[in-house]
Amino acid sequence: MVRNGPRIQDVPIGLDATGTRTESDSLGEIEVPADHYWGAQTQRSLIHFSIGDDRMPKAVYHAYGYIKKAAAHVNGRAGRLPRWKADLIARVADEVIDGRLDPEFPLYVWQTGSGTQSNMNVNEVISNRAIQLLGGRLGSKDPVHPNDHVNMGQSSNDTFVTAMHIAVVQALETRLLPALSRLADAAGRKSREWAHVVKVGRTHLEDATPLTVGQEWSGYVAQIEDATEHLKTTARGLDRLAIGGTAVGTGLNAPPGFGDEVAREIARLTRHAFTGAPNRFAAQASCDPLVRVSAALRALAVSLFKFANDMRWLGSGPRTGLHELDLPSNEPGSSIMPGKVNPTQAEAMLMVAVQVIADDGAVSMAGAEGNFELNAFRPLIINNVLHSIRILSDMIDHFREYLVEGVRLNTSKLESDVERSVMMVTALSPVIGYDESARIAHRAIADDLTLKEAAMRSGVDERLFDRVVDPERLTRPGVAGDGRSRRRTGG
Repeated sequence: MVRNGPRIQDVPIGLDATGTRTESDSLGEIEVPADHYWGAQTQRSLIHFSIGDDRMPKAVYHAYGYIKKAAAHVNGRAGRLPRWKADLIARVADEVIDGRLDPEFPLYVWQTGSGTQSNMNVNEVISNRAIQLLGGRLGSKDPVHPNDHVNMGQSSNDTFVTAMHIAVVQALETRLLPALSRLADAAGRKSREWAHVVKVGRTHLEDATPLTVGQEWSGYVAQIEDATEHLKTTARGLDRLAIGGTAVGTGLNAPPGFGDEVAREIARLTRHAFTGAPNRFAAQASCDPLVRVSAALRALAVSLFKFANDMRWLGSGPRTGLHELDLPSNEPGSSIMPGKVNPTQAEAMLMVAVQVIADDGAVSMAGAEGNFELNAFRPLIINNVLHSIRILSDMIDHFREYLVEGVRLNTSKLESDVERSVMMVTALSPVIGYDESARIAHRAIADDLTLKEAAMRSGVDERLFDRVVDPERLTRPGVAGDGRSRRRTGG
């Protein structure tokens, strides 16, 4: 609400104008599109940094809306801004937060390393939109100035990295962490459903002792949960905001306590436990908290790569592969081979994981390039971290919905593999010795026999074999049984 000031007009967002208007900054005048709210510094950036198709993520600008709103509230309460002006800036900041002004933020990722041009883009847009609501002349900077009022007590050097933290926290909380929880739940249901379905284990891509499908899937669940907890722990470093440090961390031109007060206001607005950084010099000279989050995203990608790659191999076939799993048929797999279906969700997950690992490589190098009082590689860092979160979030939900939830067991293949497994001879080793067990295994392979046939031909008593080589009991060696397998291969 805007109080005790000029009359605010109810003007919808948008400018019904053509051509250009003249705006100015410290370098002089420049023409800007008349149908947009941005000003001179934004226009200069569009001219000098039109590099590629990579635009600054809108999440950064939404986060900036919280900063500008919080700073306006703090400055208004302290009397540094008239309350009507503080309220007006906050009102327009809400439009930024809600994404209603997204078309006004066109800048490229590849810009000044401090993010100054994106900060000024926000300042200019809020200033001109506020002037429009007051019925004033756009570009006049009167009565709401982009630097003096919208940016009061702030610098690009402390606000841009603050916006980076807010944007990443919100992306994690609203997108990635919920997606991971849904995937862990879906994989957990499969693990429980298949808890007693016995299969042949594999190490070094070779046959090994048996385990259950549920046990194998419990490993995927644990990897997801462990990576999630690591990500949550690492993300706590983002709670500390640089706001208040202004140019180099000293807080020049910001009132005492300003940064901590703005951080508390941001915490109230976002409902997240943000606080002022205990050391603004570190908060502005480095991007270490984001580097650590990026590393945690890379670690998550490694875990998801393992899960997806196993699904691809276990679903290979249908006639000449492992084919333990029947993967969902989501779309035709070939333009020339009729009836072919491919493990496309697994392949997409593998590509996303590779991209996230690559994103982190660039973030690591950029994080190391913080020189003296400022890291000047911030746009690259925030773009890569948000990109990783975005593609991981989308991919995890697709992988869950279109692969994990619909995957089925190929029961006949599982049963056949268990019947022909040779490495269950391991259970005989403590009874008849390692060397004799090895001879039985080699005989079974050489003569194409089942393990039981090879053992009996080597003189092992059938009752002893049946008692010792019980497939399901071998999956739970510490659990007593009656010697009769309860193995099932349905699920």
